[in-house]
Amino acid sequence: MISFEIRAAVTGDEEQLLSVARHLNSVNLPNNRDAIHEIVAESHRSFSGAIQDPRLRQYVFVLVDLTKGGKGAIVGTSMIIAQLGRRGVPYIYFDVLDEEKYSATIDKHFHHTVLRIGYSYNGPTEIGGLVLMPDYRKGTDKLGTMISYVRFLYMAARHDLFQSEILAELMPPLEPDGTSHLWEALGRKFTDMSYAEADLLSKKNKEFIKALFPEGTIYASLLPDDAQRVIGKVGAQTRGVEKLLRRIGFRYAHRVDPFDGGPHFTAHMDEISLVRDTRKAKAGRPLDPSPSDPKGILALEYPEPPYFRAVAASFRDEGQRGVAIAEDAWEHLSLQPLMPIWILPMP
Repeated sequence: MISFEIRAAVTGDEEQLLSVARHLNSVNLPNNRDAIHEIVAESHRSFSGAIQDPRLRQYVFVLVDLTKGGKGAIVGTSMIIAQLGRRGVPYIYFDVLDEEKYSATIDKHFHHTVLRIGYSYNGPTEIGGLVLMPDYRKGTDKLGTMISYVRFLYMAARHDLFQSEILAELMPPLEPDGTSHLWEALGRKFTDMSYAEADLLSKKNKEFIKALFPEGTIYASLLPDDAQRVIGKVGAQTRGVEKLLRRIGFRYAHRVDPFDGGPHFTAHMDEISLVRDTRKAKAGRPLDPSPSDPKGILALEYPEPPYFRAVAASFRDEGQRGVAIAEDAWEHLSLQPLMPIWILPMP
């Protein structure tokens, strides 16, 4: 029996998705009812193709516990933002640079971390919004891996919809109440806004950043120590994500979020191992799997809601006869011989 499914977020998911958002409350997935309704609507229009320009699309995947209630309960999410940085809405970041200074007169040598604001109007695809409810984070089902990996399977399947550079922005160390020391030392002084206010506004309108933030070089050594310490650092809650990203081909780009100093990790689409490992196949037959059969994420696209469905299941490549699929997954996805499927093997 299939207990968990990943599918596209569609109209009607708003309240459950809001409950999940409370565990992250980020720019991509804010704990805000109106914002969540807009995010779900945008995801629905993205998967359906109603948003005709692929660069404007935003895809939300939900992990559903099928054992809860009649239709199951959403217990996790992940997202793909097709493109950051467009005309009027630039991708904004701080480049983190190292500068050396030396005076022969007094024989003093210094290394300075300097920040320089940057803008891109043809920016990368961003992955984000990765949340798994606390009760599901431990166990043998690898649910966190599933909801994270599915984004790369989808990018491999619809390669032409996304940018060649893929970005992941990780959360930096924040105080328990959400305070960002970098924002308090820098951003608040130039905007007179709280971190939460600026974070929410920046989702739709970035004009105030370009208008009010300082241009040129900012010497981090002029900032308080607690602000300096968070620049480019990964918070405890996202260290596992950093480990995953590095394993599949991402690297720290020496760029950070201009609000909180969270590090930006990037990779070229074709360098990401999970994208390379994803393949298109044809369904063969139902399978009574053996322990030696590999397991993976198996996905299908549909012309109607929910547009995309995926499950974890055993499979067996049988050459020209297609790929045999574990019987419970075959029935759950209503597979038929020769139907096209996408497969991403899992460790």
